[in-house]
Amino acid sequence: MYDAVLAETVNLAGHGGDVIEAYTARPLAAGPFGGVVVIHHMPGYDWASKEITRRFAVEGYNAICPNLHYREAPGASPDDAAAANRAAGGVPDDRFVGDAEAAMNWLKRLPNANGRVGTIGYCSGGRQSFLAACRLPLDAAVDCYGAFVVGTPPEGLGIKLTPILDQAEGIDCPMLGLFGAEDTHPSPEDVAAIDKRLSELGKEHDFHTFEGAGHSFFSVDRPAYRVEAANKGWELIWEFFGRTLGA
Repeated sequence: MYDAVLAETVNLAGHGGDVIEAYTARPLAAGPFGGVVVIHHMPGYDWASKEITRRFAVEGYNAICPNLHYREAPGASPDDAAAANRAAGGVPDDRFVGDAEAAMNWLKRLPNANGRVGTIGYCSGGRQSFLAACRLPLDAAVDCYGAFVVGTPPEGLGIKLTPILDQAEGIDCPMLGLFGAEDTHPSPEDVAAIDKRLSELGKEHDFHTFEGAGHSFFSVDRPAYRVEAANKGWELIWEFFGRTLGA
């Protein structure tokens, strides 16, 4: 199997025409390949997010991870940019959707693209993946423990987010949800509420909750990492995107 990939930083004209940075990785082969917009977690556009982007390329997907914190601190470290973004109240929903749409269109323009694009996000990115599915013409979406699809952030968290479950009628693609039973944001009760509403709306979705796992169980560089849950989660992701994006 020819498994060479190209990884590089590019510029995107995001929401409002603002130029932002994005990290991309794609197979060096003719394809055609499905595309994945990787939505980084709240700690930012860091090495772990870039590693995940490269992993998708190795598995046969074109992938792009837009730097959602770029406007607050261009050129800053991920930690500093995340702190600046948090101080500003977080990424506004409309701005995120514009940036995600630019990333989606970038993938569709690649010469080895098959025209199908999905999103995957972790933590705040999980919520944003859900939001992208509500507002953009996606072929698939994965929500990895996205907080505040229902409910609002607790006092002192420093971000201004409102629930987005009321936008779920706009979802027009299959959704995969991966959650931890020991998580508090989203809690199992939050996940149940989302599951119930999507079922009421007749939206295709497949939710999995892993016992013994909490928030950030995919994060290999954090104490929250849970190898069994993460490995099973990746199996589900590969099956889901293989079916919906046609890798």
